[in-house]
Amino acid sequence: MATLTYAEQISNAQVMAAGLKNNAAQVARRGLDAQFITDLESNRTEVSTLNDQQEKLKSDLKQKTADLEAKLAELDKKMAEAKKVVKMDFPKEQWAQFGITDKH
Repeated sequence: MATLTYAEQISNAQVMAAGLKNNAAQVARRGLDAQFITDLESNRTEVSTLNDQQEKLKSDLKQKTADLEAKLAELDKKMAEAKKVVKMDFPKEQWAQFGITDKH
């Protein structure tokens, strides 16, 4: 059986709670009393809130990753330029002081 998404689980819990409420007298005979239904709805609400927060964090993470990748591209460009200048203006023996370990 396929794993349900969080949204599907939340939706299923909402439908279940509504069904239990609509048949409260019958399900109460089996131990699913009003408190059980209230707890189920409360839990579903908390899960929904946490899911919303997680989705926001995922979105924020994607944006931060894009920002990071853009800045790294700038950094790589600057490093390549600096490395080129060092290699042109300094003998190989001095490259190490700039962090360059290339042999040529």
